[in-house]
Amino acid sequence: MTNVPGMEDLSIYLKPTYYIDYNSPSVLLISEKIAGAHLNEPARPLFNFVRDKITYNPYSPFYLPEHYTASSILERGEGFCIQKAVLLAALARAQGIPTRLVFADIRNHLVPPKLWAMMKTNLFAFHGYNELFIDGRWIKVTPTFDIGMCKRLNLRPVEFDGHNSAVFHSHDLKGRLHIEYITDHGRFADLPFERIMDGFRLAYTEDMLRRWRDASLQTQQG
Repeated sequence: MTNVPGMEDLSIYLKPTYYIDYNSPSVLLISEKIAGAHLNEPARPLFNFVRDKITYNPYSPFYLPEHYTASSILERGEGFCIQKAVLLAALARAQGIPTRLVFADIRNHLVPPKLWAMMKTNLFAFHGYNELFIDGRWIKVTPTFDIGMCKRLNLRPVEFDGHNSAVFHSHDLKGRLHIEYITDHGRFADLPFERIMDGFRLAYTEDMLRRWRDASLQTQQG
């Protein structure tokens, strides 16, 4: 994408990185396969793939850098918000769509009992989502909760039309308060792994982080 004088340089949002490794054969292949049937508007099917084909799993491994590469997330077929955002960034960049990562603390007022037992809080630090540069502007998209989970929990799914922002809804299908955005941590061309880990340590207790790691180890063991 050519940089026009006086406009934002988008080139850093198109590059492959260690985490956003769209130069990995597996990531490039699936991006081409999805976009091939939607050459004019690939953003929406790429979003839908990450939202629904990569199952939301808050117990996915989180404590090592290799847990966050797009290729490893694609191979696992599951992940939590940050991991799914990394994969969407890779798939979109592979199609020439400038994409960046955005992080915010959010409050989830409908935390399922099992997850509450692990976290003991409804604050989710460093929730990850994306901004895509489409139609000459940045738009926010959140591919976190898969459609199957939304149906089970009566959540309002995030629907992306390919042109307008699509983030978490404030209320679920029953009208109950669901998601509040609390603190914006900014926008990034690549995953700030150490900053995220520091954010987790600051927001959560050591006991919670131990429980999370134990749960993720169980996930890896099947």
